Amino acid sequence: MATDEVRKDLRAAVAARQELGADYEPEIIEGFLAKLDAHTAQHLATPPVKAAEPSRESDPGGLALAIVSVVAGIPITAIAANQEGAFAIVICWGGLVGINLARAITRFVSR
Repeated sequence: MATDEVRKDLRAAVAARQELGADYEPEIIEGFLAKLDAHTAQHLATPPVKAAEPSRESDPGGLALAIVSVVAGIPITAIAANQEGAFAIVICWGGLVGINLARAITRFVSR
């Protein structure tokens, strides 16, 4: 992808070629290629800008999921204890922990 600077240099080289004629064409081309090489070397030497990592403040979804999990876990625990006992409570809380863990892993992997 050409930058504005490279486009400007190319237009200047074409204009110089039109003004000076074919006799100076090799020098004009060499001058443009030298500028292009310098631009390319500078571009390759500059490290790419790394995307900013999402901060905890800008990603409140994890906190909201944890709060909803605890709030939903209270009635689920009561219902599971009343219907099936301790094993059902373990299964229900295991599901809630699994949901939160899956979200945390997904967020970690997407960095």
